Amino acid sequence: MMSNPSPLHDDLHPDKPEEACGVFGLYAPDEDVAKLTYFGLYALQHRGQESAGIATFDHQGQVRCHKEMGLVSRVFNEDILSQLPGMMAVGHNRYSTTGSSHVQNAQPALVDTRLGTLTLAHNGNLVNTRELRDELERRNCNCVTTSDSEAIAILIGSEVDAGKDWHQGIQTALRQCEGAFSLVIGTPIGIFATRDPHGVRPLVIGSLDTNPNYYVFASETCGLDIIGASYLRNVNPGELVFANADGLSSERWIENPTPKLCVFEMIYFARPDSMMNEESLYSYRMRIGNVLATESPVDADLVIGVPDSGIPAAIGYSRTSKISYAEGLIKNRYVGRTFIQPTQHMRESGIRMKLNPLKDVLEGQRLIIVDDSIVRGTTSRKLVKALRDAGAKEVHMRVSSPPVTHPCFYGIDTDDQKQLIAATKSVDEIAAQIGVDSLAYLSWEGMLTATQQDPSQFCSACFTGDYPIPVPAQLRHSKLMLEELEV
Repeated sequence: MMSNPSPLHDDLHPDKPEEACGVFGLYAPDEDVAKLTYFGLYALQHRGQESAGIATFDHQGQVRCHKEMGLVSRVFNEDILSQLPGMMAVGHNRYSTTGSSHVQNAQPALVDTRLGTLTLAHNGNLVNTRELRDELERRNCNCVTTSDSEAIAILIGSEVDAGKDWHQGIQTALRQCEGAFSLVIGTPIGIFATRDPHGVRPLVIGSLDTNPNYYVFASETCGLDIIGASYLRNVNPGELVFANADGLSSERWIENPTPKLCVFEMIYFARPDSMMNEESLYSYRMRIGNVLATESPVDADLVIGVPDSGIPAAIGYSRTSKISYAEGLIKNRYVGRTFIQPTQHMRESGIRMKLNPLKDVLEGQRLIIVDDSIVRGTTSRKLVKALRDAGAKEVHMRVSSPPVTHPCFYGIDTDDQKQLIAATKSVDEIAAQIGVDSLAYLSWEGMLTATQQDPSQFCSACFTGDYPIPVPAQLRHSKLMLEELEV
């Protein structure tokens, strides 16, 4: 069910977990909703870079949509946005997890119903997509893509066509979905937003500063900040929120939700300026750096971070250890993913297309390099080689998360378990493979304690294998190769 990179380009596939998507929704009748949605998606670009789309509803309920492969800034321009008038909008950035990377899988998904058109943007991943598609086939509903998001949209449409209103149809459909889903749903009567009963993926509510009766939904608070909207609160797990001319309303579609926010959102995925648990994620990432320095000290001259996600933890490590922090790596921030193969010499020389060492800073120094995670270890090995080539005397790596030992089924594109280096090697073996003088990871307890929240409210299955949402056997076997072999 998960899409895989082409072997031809595997050497360029990021050695990091990849987030699923960014979603955005806006009810603002007197505003340029397409342009505001564009900027919201622009702020959420880090959550998905494969495709982007915006659908708008005008006052007559007519829907206009534009979606293509590529970054937000390439998919849209002033002329295209001017052709998307309306009073509300739904937007989406995509990174494929279920359904391959093709334009037909770009979102928002559109479905025509007896009550008008619905548009849906989805962040997350269902674990029962096969069963849903079988049920839709039984109902003679046609799926034209391989996306689980389309299946959710068609299921809602089927319930509406069976006689339910929008509220009833959405709630009935949601109760049939299993897995992780944060959804923004546009309908002729208003915008809906919801999260699965575990709230694995984030979703927030804001209001425009120019009119507090105009509401915004976004995957992260940075999507609110960019358009001048104020954060109100999160959409709660198992909650259905509705915005229209009457204001904001809320209803529960499931009893006894059990929050399990993906802790990787806090460590890596979400932007450091986004707010979670009433603080910026920059603050949390500095705090796990503090804990990491306490748990795994080492005598060294400089602390550096891997740009950009490793920098807050590196600063925290530096402050607690009293070892000077310095920029040792410069990131080319204008490089996106490339599908042009570098020359053999370029591949052998390391990762300098994206990161370049500062030789005069690093030469002769005993370094502590802080990164947020190690997945396959390929990038780490190249990075360590580049630091040594720049004259580093020692290289000690500290990782501000525990070892990633299990794949994710809830909207993160991780490799099969056999490709996760920590699933097959000890810490000492990993250290030898990537070429560092020492290696240490943040403890699982330290990661959760640093949240300063109830640790039971986080999903950390990629570190423990304890999946809060049951995963069907056939889906588990597609990624849990090691467990399958053990059986």
